[in-house]
Amino acid sequence: MIIWLNGAFGAGKTTTAAELVQVVPESTILDTEEVGLMLRHVQALPRVGDFQHWPPWRGLVVQTATHLLDYLGGILVIPQTVLIEQYWTEIRTGLEKAGVPLHHFLLHTDQDTLTHRIETDAKGLGTNWRLDHLPKYREALPWLRSNAHVVDSSALTPRQVAEIVAAKVAPMAAD
Repeated sequence: MIIWLNGAFGAGKTTTAAELVQVVPESTILDTEEVGLMLRHVQALPRVGDFQHWPPWRGLVVQTATHLLDYLGGILVIPQTVLIEQYWTEIRTGLEKAGVPLHHFLLHTDQDTLTHRIETDAKGLGTNWRLDHLPKYREALPWLRSNAHVVDSSALTPRQVAEIVAAKVAPMAAD
């Protein structure tokens, strides 16, 4: 199965994923950004501002996840923001066709907390880029809320968020 952690850039997906693999047995993280980074080296692809705009990225995410699950078994945890509904539909449909159970979680954080987290991130990576994408996240919220289990992470630690996600997935994994 796959546990997909979605949300705004800076919502804590990667940190929560690291906690989640400590809480959920037989789970491992798949960083699908690495698929995008791999594709950036393909010179024939058109230049885009976001690798998710390349249809091969979406297909390769499905194939990579499917092959890893076939090889490793267990659970993949994917911390990846997807804000375009069509792209999410392509990924979800591809995983469904492959017979991979998918559990989609939206880590939602109130605007003030999210902005504070981004601005005070010790790594300081892509601060402006993440802040610039907040309007896209707000635009995507209606479809995200209807397609994912929403976890309000505003006042929670990443470990608490991981425990909530694990508790929601446990009954689904037993089915």
